[in-house]
Formats: sequence, C-alpha cells, structure tokens
Amino acid sequence: MKKLIALLMFVSLVSCNMNSNKTAETNDVAMTAADATYNIVQDESSLMWTGREVSTSSHYGTINFTSGQFEIADGLISQGEFLVDMTSITVQDLTGGSKERLEGHLRSDDFFSVESFPTAHLYISSSEVISNGKWMVNGFLTIKDISHPVLFEMVNTEDGWNANLVFDRSKYNVKFRSGTFFENLGDKLIYDDIELKINLKTS
Repeated sequence: MKKLIALLMFVSLVSCNMNSNKTAETNDVAMTAADATYNIVQDESSLMWTGREVSTSSHYGTINFTSGQFEIADGLISQGEFLVDMTSITVQDLTGGSKERLEGHLRSDDFFSVESFPTAHLYISSSEVISNGKWMVNGFLTIKDISHPVLFEMVNTEDGWNANLVFDRSKYNVKFRSGTFFENLGDKLIYDDIELKINLKTS
C-alpha cells in the first residue's frame, strides 16, 4: 500500500511538470485601458522569477528590463516588445556567499549563459479579450537565441499592468538538473517550469 501511495505521488509530481505551455491566472481587479502605445518606466517596472526543486525548496529573485512597449488598438493588445538584461539576474532569498554563488551559477553555461546571450526578448503578437481590462496574450519568448510561443494573461490594474508567465527552461537548452535531459536525479531534480511575475509601470 505504501508503495502504491508513493507511486501515485510521483506520477502526480511528474504530471504537474509536463505541461510545457502553462498559463498562470491573475487575481487582480481589472481596469479599462484606452487605445494607445504604452512605454514602460524601466526603473519602476519589475520582473520576479521563481524556480522550484522536487524537494519543495525554491529560489526567487529579479531581472531588470532594458526597454519595453506595447500597443492597444481596437481594445486589443495588438503588439509589443520587451528586452530583458539577463546579466542583471539576482537572487533574493539568499544572502552573502550563497547568494553570490547562485547568481554566478545562473549566469553560467549551466543555466542562461549570459556572457554569450546577455539579452532575453518577449514579443507580443496578438491577444484576445477575457474581460474588461484583462487579455489572453500570445507571443514569443526568446532566451539564448531560442524562440518558443508563450501564452499568458495580462491585466490592467491600479498598480500597473500585471502578468504571470510560466516557461519551460528545457526548451531553451537550460539543462542543469533537468529531468528532460537527465535520469535518476532523485531529490536533486529542479523542475523545468520557471515562473515569472511581471509588473509594468507605463507612461
């Protein structure tokens, strides 16, 4: 019986990690937005990342925007483009030497190879209205010069434009302790899904 329960728990964990194009819902109160071109205020906008291990531990931090703008036309987010400075990646749940070591590791070829690929890119190609002030957005995320489609919600709120995006790091050749590339990792497994929580202040 114990073996059966353990097997069911394992299958559940694997299933949760198999969806390569998840959307994360936002729970923000939406506001009407006028047709216009919106430019982000770089120093006031934020991008938070979270990565999780099979052991239930996680790490999180920030990455800085280099630039960004998007356009609303006829009530739809019709296009947009955002550049992210991958060399700016930080870890916020650690301090001292542990923080420095993980930040260095994330910048290395085990993860995002920021010396060779210092910029990530998100392009918005179209959207559909979910409700007033909330859209389902289609786009392409480029990391390490590899592009894949992404789908995410974007909401206009009193606190700015919010979006939650989940991407599969294995699709961008980020292999370290990934079950897609390595077997029998046990409690060393790091999930492929990386969660991004985005808040945009615009002008």
